[in-house]
Amino acid sequence: MTDRLVIIGAGQAGFALAAKLRALKDPRPITLIGAEDVAPYQRPPLSKKYLLGEMSFDRLLFRDQHWYADNDVDLRLSTWVEEIKPDSKQVLLQDGSILDYGTLALTTGSTPRRLPAAIGGDLEGVYVARDKRDADLLADEMRPGRRVLIIGGGYIGLEAAAVARHLGLEVTVIEMADRILQRVAAKETADIMRAIHEGHDVVIREKTGLKHLIGKDGRVSGAALSDGSVIDVDFVVVGIGVVPNDQLAKEAGLEVANGIIVDEFARTSDSAIFAAGDCAALPWQGGRIRLESVQNAVDQAEAAAAVIAGGSEPYDPKPWFWSDQYDVKLQIAGFNLGYDDTLLRPGAREGAHSVWYFREGRLIAVDAINDAKAYVTGKKLLESGTNPDRSILADPSADLKSLLG
Repeated sequence: MTDRLVIIGAGQAGFALAAKLRALKDPRPITLIGAEDVAPYQRPPLSKKYLLGEMSFDRLLFRDQHWYADNDVDLRLSTWVEEIKPDSKQVLLQDGSILDYGTLALTTGSTPRRLPAAIGGDLEGVYVARDKRDADLLADEMRPGRRVLIIGGGYIGLEAAAVARHLGLEVTVIEMADRILQRVAAKETADIMRAIHEGHDVVIREKTGLKHLIGKDGRVSGAALSDGSVIDVDFVVVGIGVVPNDQLAKEAGLEVANGIIVDEFARTSDSAIFAAGDCAALPWQGGRIRLESVQNAVDQAEAAAAVIAGGSEPYDPKPWFWSDQYDVKLQIAGFNLGYDDTLLRPGAREGAHSVWYFREGRLIAVDAINDAKAYVTGKKLLESGTNPDRSILADPSADLKSLLG
């Protein structure tokens, strides 16, 4: 028998779990398994400052190599797990070796959806934006004057559009839904973000899907769109969502449903196995959700670490997100799932706005566009469970601080 903790997935959640255990002075040996050939690093700056050349990769690393040795964390890079064997508490690695575990944590993250090969998804010059390799490939493509087609008008697509325009490319975004950000934000937020992008000469084509990409000598050269038009492109960025990496868990017999099912302590259907981050489907207000954010990856992983170390505190998510596009900071507090009403409030300075989401009369989320005061106020209201006075929210001259009592 061993008390070793094996963590599968060396991203934000995997590193946070290992680091928190060591901060809690938990002495058990830890093995952290990562498929990439580099130590754990921050992902959000990859598609922004790193891609823009404003931040070197070494600044993205959570810790240098010495930290892992000093903290008895066996970091195994370029390694992946072929099979989990819950009955014998073992994992089988790709080289045929076996690792015994006392506790297992799955922080396997998610994978970007790719275009099917049948419509040109396997052509050279078609990219997703997820890890360092993706960012390095995109950096080689993003040169002034080139034409990029971005498929998908969600946050990933719009962030890629902002970087491409900053670097002087010609950018077209297509979104097959009625509008950009349709799955994740209200019309008011979408209208504001659309105007910002169009002000930077991004062409946004809503209600427009991709029929197929056009290739020349194995490389993408154009795109046939659902409205019958054909456009020339030099490369393509695909931002059409992600899928949780739950296949290993499923094959091991764990309960899975659009993510690895966990309880409020981040435990899976096997009490010796935990899951956290993008791959985990967690309890939320009587239902179950996946929260695809750095904040949740860290908070849930740290909550799992505390339980592994002997604690009994349930994880109570307090979601928040952000998106940087041009000089615009969009900050989101709460989770707008099931909203039935919104309120648009202008901020105190030019270009500042906030969108407040309600469900059955109660505040559930706020989008703050260049409006830190609205974000901070909304976050405090949500965390305290205080419902704001709508008349104050609707009055642009009213001080938001008055909502906090």
